[in-house]
Amino acid sequence: MSTDHSPRPTVQALQDRPRARVLIIGGGINGVGTFRDLALQGVEVALVERGDFCQGASGASSHMIHGGIRYLENGEFRLVHESVVERNRLLNIAPHYVKPLQTTIPVFSTFSGLLNAPLRFITHRSGKPRERGALLIKVGLSLYDAFSRRGGTVPRHRFVGRKRSLAELPALRSDVKYTATYFDASVHDPERLTLDALRDGLEAGPHARAANYLSFVGTHDGGARLRDELTGEEFTFAADVVVNLTGAWVDATNGALGSPSRFMGGTKGSHIVLDHPGLLAATDGREIFFEHSDGRIVLIYPMGDRLLVGTTDIDAGEDLEPVCTDAEIQYFFDLIQHVFPAVTVSREDIVYRFSGVRPLPRHDDTAPGFVSRDYRIERSFLPGTDRPVLSIVGGKWTTFRALSEQVADEVLGLLGRVRSVDTRNLPIGGGRAYPQDGSAVEAWVAARTGPGVSADRARTLLDRYGTRADEVLAFLAEGDDAPLRSTAELSTRELAWMAAHEQVAHVADVLIRRTSLAFRGLVTAELAYEVAAQLAPYLGWDTGKARQEAEAALTLLAERHGLGTAAAGVLS
Repeated sequence: MSTDHSPRPTVQALQDRPRARVLIIGGGINGVGTFRDLALQGVEVALVERGDFCQGASGASSHMIHGGIRYLENGEFRLVHESVVERNRLLNIAPHYVKPLQTTIPVFSTFSGLLNAPLRFITHRSGKPRERGALLIKVGLSLYDAFSRRGGTVPRHRFVGRKRSLAELPALRSDVKYTATYFDASVHDPERLTLDALRDGLEAGPHARAANYLSFVGTHDGGARLRDELTGEEFTFAADVVVNLTGAWVDATNGALGSPSRFMGGTKGSHIVLDHPGLLAATDGREIFFEHSDGRIVLIYPMGDRLLVGTTDIDAGEDLEPVCTDAEIQYFFDLIQHVFPAVTVSREDIVYRFSGVRPLPRHDDTAPGFVSRDYRIERSFLPGTDRPVLSIVGGKWTTFRALSEQVADEVLGLLGRVRSVDTRNLPIGGGRAYPQDGSAVEAWVAARTGPGVSADRARTLLDRYGTRADEVLAFLAEGDDAPLRSTAELSTRELAWMAAHEQVAHVADVLIRRTSLAFRGLVTAELAYEVAAQLAPYLGWDTGKARQEAEAALTLLAERHGLGTAAAGVLS
């Protein structure tokens, strides 16, 4: 095992200059979005993340960018309006990752829920589950359309009857009365969008620094005590403003800051990913969004040749690093049968599973499904100082840019500064000059196809990096590059690029968050060991350390994410 404990460049940059005007703790999408915003304003800002970027709840989401039609029933009109505006905005500024998503709601009654819905609206209690009928869904979608029009190009919803519904989706339950179809959006690679936003911040200048696997562990002499999780080394870092963006861990982080709080009451959400051609065909390429018999809103939607099924909504309690359980898997199988009774799904069809804790506010007697997805800023001070601590409670993927803007404006006010860059219409990273339709994508690919770069390879890089793929292609051309033996989706030089530019520290970082290989169930033991061997010279690993890293990734995927191929690899 390697004994090299020299600091990583990103950590060294923080040690060499151990202070900033702002320290952000937390590298999920909201932390990274706020980092990007402040960096673009020219603020000296540092971000630390105890694991990998987008490793927690941000990477365990339903992969949706949506207005949250069901939040209308909670009376959260401000949140729905903001969400649909931000959805429309992200379709424009992050088109490389955020795509339109056709969504269909199967409806099995006409009037159900008309009396129950107002009671739930007033009390925010679930009561006895009652299926939402066509009239209630029609009213909700009409409101949703009204909110969606501002700055948007998505079509209005449409309702069709039983005959048309079964013609379009013949595998649906035969007693379907209507289907309602509308458009939201999806983000197939939330981890890559987070990395892209991070890169925007880092490229703003040397005033912006960020490091993963760097934990906040407490305070010392009025500063933040940070620990490098790869070497165990600790140092103190000072800041004028601390922003706690650790999601479900906000209270734990405040406790370590010396300002205990009881803001959070997160709920667990689990998902499974299926390789099931029959179910894929049954969805006709649409997200199927519906209410299960227990009143929980659930979804089935295709992502390439895979399907994402979710999600549960269970009070998490103290378990902030959950796994998808056997009971939840059975729940997902039941809900598939609820709408597609002729489709049989088994555990052998699962290629990936994941679970996270939504950063929701403490909600006591409110049912999980009625807990607000809105966000707020709580203010305190570092004990014994006049330095502010901002704790962000709540938030969801769709509104990360708006949340980041609000938090950044609060910080700018504390620093006596004003906003100089508007992020509302500013493209994110590889979304700049992204080809706008299929023919433009093919033209982009054709222009980069040539010796050493096939059309498939160029398309893979465009999907992974957006138009920043040009930087990667230039890097690949500077040396001897070859595809890995175990997958055509990665090459030797691309792994060198990731090690140099994307703060890769473990094999799992590549398999889970720099690519979608794990998500699609494409990880094998051979792949893990080959990735480790290729990363070794760039990360200072000897042969033993590289093998250990590969085995750690395989064990993680087998135990936490349920990948059978990975589990077999550990034992081979």
